[in-house]
Amino acid sequence: MPAVTVENILVLPRVPAPDPVVARPRAVRSLTSAPKGLEGEGFPVRRAFAGVSMRDLDPFIHMDQMGEVEYAPGEPKGTPWHPHRGFETVTYIIDGTFVHQDSNGGGGTITNGDTQWMTAGAGILHIEAPPPELVASGGLFHGIQLWVNLPAANKWNPPRYQDIRGSEATLATTPDGGALLRVIAGSLAGQDGPGATFTPITLVHATVSPGAAASLPWPSRFNALAYVLAGRGSVGTDRRPIHVGQLAVFGDGEALNLSADEHQDAASPALEVLLLGGQPIGEPVVHYGPFVMNTRDEIIQALEDYQAGRLGQIPASALPHRQPDDVRLPEAGR
Repeated sequence: MPAVTVENILVLPRVPAPDPVVARPRAVRSLTSAPKGLEGEGFPVRRAFAGVSMRDLDPFIHMDQMGEVEYAPGEPKGTPWHPHRGFETVTYIIDGTFVHQDSNGGGGTITNGDTQWMTAGAGILHIEAPPPELVASGGLFHGIQLWVNLPAANKWNPPRYQDIRGSEATLATTPDGGALLRVIAGSLAGQDGPGATFTPITLVHATVSPGAAASLPWPSRFNALAYVLAGRGSVGTDRRPIHVGQLAVFGDGEALNLSADEHQDAASPALEVLLLGGQPIGEPVVHYGPFVMNTRDEIIQALEDYQAGRLGQIPASALPHRQPDDVRLPEAGR
């Protein structure tokens, strides 16, 4: 799991531990295990938010852990061309390579530690696929796709694309150097990530060394989630055990506590955690397939607009993958 790292973690700026007098540690409200499934053209995923209420997730909608999988030659898969409206997709690649292309002119190749941040806004078509050389060779693939909701006022914004190189992530550490913190978006104790967001959020990939602990400040107005990408450890004030594929939802407070078990598996030498939180939008959410809107009528409009070609056109120099799957109107009352 290379993502982005440094030879000497002690040269990084330190994120101070929260003041225990004024910062309430957040207790774990729930702990869930992600079921496994298939996405796109058949690549394996863990559904990180399955079984968690939208009220606890707001402003986030959906998250898949893609892999970790070792592909044989000819096996790597992606997604066909498909539409989105009303939210943002965040694809963070830890191992392997993905190529993105969209109908708004955005796109590029992302690899170890890179992030593509696509604001669908009023509507867009896009595709994500492994490059031909990875399909031919096979290899390790591991990443995350996160869906961030947009407030009603921004759902009709023009689409945009942010190409965030792994080297642009802000790196920091804890006071004792026991954890490497990669700030991708938002801010962590004054360490600002490069991702620009409409909804105030923080997104951090933390690597906690075996036996180390991290106590991190967290805005009280944000919710707080911790998803384990690899390894084993504990979270919260009562040190709830947690392992790969599990999501912790925290309660109120101003501090997050997590620690790594002293003994880790050889394949996962440290605790790898995605920390995310944001200011809840607090608006109605109607989620149907690739559309996230505020009302059913807006979902029907999105489907009609897509079928009429108003969400964008596949460029003439499109990546050589299938056309968008058929997206049908929801049944009455759905």
